[in-house]
Amino acid sequence: MTDQHYYNCIDNKVSAEFMDRGSRFIAYAFPVESIEAFKALLNEVKKIHPKASHYCFAYRIGHDGAVYRVSDAGEPSGSAGRPILGQIDARQLTNTLVVVVRYFGGTLLGVPGLINAYKSSTSMALQLTPISRKKIEVNYELQFDYTVMNDVMTTVKKFECSVLKQDQQLFSIITIGVPKIFEEEVLRKLGEIHGLEIKKAIQK
Repeated sequence: MTDQHYYNCIDNKVSAEFMDRGSRFIAYAFPVESIEAFKALLNEVKKIHPKASHYCFAYRIGHDGAVYRVSDAGEPSGSAGRPILGQIDARQLTNTLVVVVRYFGGTLLGVPGLINAYKSSTSMALQLTPISRKKIEVNYELQFDYTVMNDVMTTVKKFECSVLKQDQQLFSIITIGVPKIFEEEVLRKLGEIHGLEIKKAIQK
């Protein structure tokens, strides 16, 4: 989200609590990379707080931040999910989920009060975790004879590619994550290795 070669995310689960007129708002921030992971984390929060009145959330997923969702979970429209997402976006984060659990304190806060509570609790949680700047990677599958393994791994290490999967039999097959910033150079170097087959791998 920050530029075409890097993205910002969080590495750790954190939580923070905000109180207003008896209502408790507990914000949980999680690193998340898929909708399936989001569903599991939301269920985890609901198990921890089975008696809460609301479980509002927002997430943004993907290197470009294109996948996102907000939920007011029964609060007035626009009073919870959007303010949560606003704090994620204010820090230019992706692969980030925030779930805010509310225990109703008996006093209605009104829409401005709710917006402030969901925004403040989210902001407090996100301030507790360092932000990581990571390289955007493009995945490639390489197939080659073991005799050129050294040449392949020299290029992989030189350009700080991630080795995502490795299968060594008669032929070696490895899946690597190539930093987008070095993509052209890496493909050129690998293309010079005799007998190496390169194909784009499916991104997770």
